[in-house]
Amino acid sequence: MELQSKKRVGILRGGTGENYNSSLQHGGEIILHILENLDHKYKTADILVDSDSIWHYNGRPVQPADLVHKVDVVWNTAQPSFSVMLDNLSIPNIGVNSFHFLFKNNRQLLKEHIKDSGVSLPRRFLLPVYQRDFDGPRETRLDSRQARQEYAFKKAKEIFEKFSSPWIVQSFTPGVGMGIHLAKTFPELVRAIEDGAEHKASILVEEFISGKVASVHSVPNFRGEDFYVFPPVNVFGSLSSLEKNKLSILARHLHQHLGAEHYQKTNFILNKRGKVYLLDLESTPNLKSFSHFSQACESVGAEMHHVIDHILDKNFY
Repeated sequence: MELQSKKRVGILRGGTGENYNSSLQHGGEIILHILENLDHKYKTADILVDSDSIWHYNGRPVQPADLVHKVDVVWNTAQPSFSVMLDNLSIPNIGVNSFHFLFKNNRQLLKEHIKDSGVSLPRRFLLPVYQRDFDGPRETRLDSRQARQEYAFKKAKEIFEKFSSPWIVQSFTPGVGMGIHLAKTFPELVRAIEDGAEHKASILVEEFISGKVASVHSVPNFRGEDFYVFPPVNVFGSLSSLEKNKLSILARHLHQHLGAEHYQKTNFILNKRGKVYLLDLESTPNLKSFSHFSQACESVGAEMHHVIDHILDKNFY
């Protein structure tokens, strides 16, 4: 295929939000994957928005409006506001969109939309980034560590009154050094929250649910199906045929109902009683070797680049 006939795909990454680093990584993986597997069909361009909100096209500053002459489609791995901007410029785009992002980050809205689907959500408590001026004690004689400890104790008490142990405590802010804590006691919960405050992270505290964990990938209009659902990938625990079928049906329903346009990964957990919980939703596939997406493709005799080609190709028609 001649160079002139290649479709021009801009990979948009970076941005000004807290997903900056993860966007750089995901966008870089997509660029590399296309170069290695689909270079005969697509010409990639690196569109970077730096932390100062300056847009770059292959390393050179560019105005977003000028992209209309430089690319045929943009794969947005950054933030949903960029998709809105691209829509306003009539530039076709895929990836992060406002509607799906809203469901992912507005727990109450998501809960309302899935209430009749047979899927539950783990209870959770979200703490914003600790700021001593606002969250710290009025007692100014306390040093920074004592102030964090008092804050952590206060918030742990609030959580304890809402749902009992054990709790999973982790950062809700990507790219910070806070680990994942499994807190089984109240003092462990206090220490985990204190760790998050020390790392300047927004903190997600979620009830721990013991059970089988699986991810289900789905793609619209693939292989002749309105919503093609890949077989569930076991993350932890072995699923029976009935359980796999149940999760596949639920994933199809959620994808259709929540309106992910190009791709959705639905992460589930089944407890010992067979109750299904929705853990997370993702709208950008992980293109690393041995990823869950790679395993899902392999299980049906497909390659990851077949799906990527399908996602890109359908935006040109």
